[in-house]
Amino acid sequence: MAAVSNGRSAMDSQSETQNVVVDRLKRLYPAVNEEKSPLPRAWSPKEKYNYIGLSQNNLRVHYKGHGKTHRDAASVQATHPIPAACGLYYFEVKIVSKGRDGYMGIGLSAQGVNMNRLPGNTSWDKQSYGYHGDDGHSFCSSGTGQPYGPTFTTGDVIGCGVNLIDNTCFYTKNGHHLGTAFTDLPPNLYPTVGLQTPGEVVDANFGQEPFVFDIEDMMRELGTRTRMEINDFPVPESHGEWQAILNKMVSTYLVHHGYCNTAEAFAHITEQPFNEDIVSIKNRQKILKLVLAGRMGEAIERTSRLYPGLLESNQNLLFMLKCRQFVEMVNGSDVEVCHRKSGYSPSYSVSPRPSSPIQTSVIQSTKSYSNKSKQSVEEMNQNNTTPTHNGNSCREVPVILADDGDVEMDTTEEFRNGHGDACNGKSNSSTNGYQNGNSHSNNVTQDDGCCDNEDEDMGRGSIQFSIVGDKEVDVPVCRKSCSKPAVERILEFGRELYSMSQRLTVDKNSSETNQKMLEDAFSLLAYSNPWASPVGWQLQPSQRESVCASLNSAILESNKKPRKPPLEVAIAHAHELVKLMSTAGLGSCAFASLVDILDQ
Repeated sequence: MAAVSNGRSAMDSQSETQNVVVDRLKRLYPAVNEEKSPLPRAWSPKEKYNYIGLSQNNLRVHYKGHGKTHRDAASVQATHPIPAACGLYYFEVKIVSKGRDGYMGIGLSAQGVNMNRLPGNTSWDKQSYGYHGDDGHSFCSSGTGQPYGPTFTTGDVIGCGVNLIDNTCFYTKNGHHLGTAFTDLPPNLYPTVGLQTPGEVVDANFGQEPFVFDIEDMMRELGTRTRMEINDFPVPESHGEWQAILNKMVSTYLVHHGYCNTAEAFAHITEQPFNEDIVSIKNRQKILKLVLAGRMGEAIERTSRLYPGLLESNQNLLFMLKCRQFVEMVNGSDVEVCHRKSGYSPSYSVSPRPSSPIQTSVIQSTKSYSNKSKQSVEEMNQNNTTPTHNGNSCREVPVILADDGDVEMDTTEEFRNGHGDACNGKSNSSTNGYQNGNSHSNNVTQDDGCCDNEDEDMGRGSIQFSIVGDKEVDVPVCRKSCSKPAVERILEFGRELYSMSQRLTVDKNSSETNQKMLEDAFSLLAYSNPWASPVGWQLQPSQRESVCASLNSAILESNKKPRKPPLEVAIAHAHELVKLMSTAGLGSCAFASLVDILDQ
């Protein structure tokens, strides 16, 4: 057991070390996509001369040849070339032992060069560069070098940096910059070291450990220089025309995302005409607020009512919304409401997310039934549906959330006493409620006597506000539990969702996406605490944003509007251009960060 425990500890420690390396390299080279252009992380066991030996995860290099003449020199390349997207690349080599003569070279070389030479010390390979320790000379594809820097020996740390913007190379010694060694470098060079005499041993640091030289400060300088070049880029003489285009792009972005008041104010300030349909914008805004609040059932109902045929003609979208509704039922956000005359079947729901640290899933909630009296499920359901007019088990306070965010509450005597028309079936409206800590939520404490049955208390302690639609209240809300236990309602909804997935006729990619979506949603029921489970990420409010964006785009497209605003399209194009810069070997892409530029 002790051996197993020690083995696990060693594996955990190695995993943590790998994570640290990955995090450090991502911080150094954030623009690099390692799926397409991996970073050098070790020396290659293939691209080396046979006098080179590797150890310590291929980071230590030692010489194992005779070392009698220069023909016994041997080099090794890194596993991958330096990606252009690094912008500024750097690695360090520590001299563990200078060996007999200290004939060591540190530098760069192209693929296919002769490894039976020190880097740079070869006249027939035109893409080989090195800084040698025995004389301090720099060698560039020649047998005779040029005076460059000091010699180096045991204990020294030599760094090699490549500026992929200027295509230059520099070296450092023990953290001190030695100046530019080579210019006009070609792309796709490999870090390279060479040894020539017995006893020579060096260790490489490709970023798995902090560097001796402050390369990050140099990166910041290059980033600042690149951003200044972007800011100072000459604008065409027709500056007014460009400004008008930018103003229009900003305006359409605000309208697209439903920022009605801001869009109007921006148009007024920039002296643009504003001819948008305000009612349409506000309708979309209300639907999107429902989605962001997790009230998917009401969002689907409102969408169907305001945009007839949209969801029926886009079954994939409806399926995605329904999957999200299932997740929100588990989360407790999709709380059922009474719609007396709307003709709309309310969404299924579960109790709101528990406030205690130990949360219970709907699966565990079934255990409570076995501990109660031996009533049948039918009897309990019958009891749950029995109206208690005197006890006012279904009491509500109609609350109106005006467009400007102000809250209005009906404080008439009827509603204060729990005898309002909404519970008597005389109301005709719908609700847009928010809860579970959403930034738009407004909770009103109910009187003590409401929902006395603990099993029925679906929204105990709070009632939700409804939003005025064009200055009309759709429905005052009557929150109460369904006749069926929560787990039965969720399972029933899940069966309907599964049946819907079987009916969908989609292409292979959409089918796989829908299947994955359904499996993820259903997997939440397998955990006693779904919020802390491996699939608990689905319950995070941020997961609603992509659903919100898809629904918004579909509504706009149905109204003959673009799915994406021009501003977002332009930013997406800029991102692609940065990627093309990387492919073309333009190192400036590393510092042309759109996020950094837009945050200025």
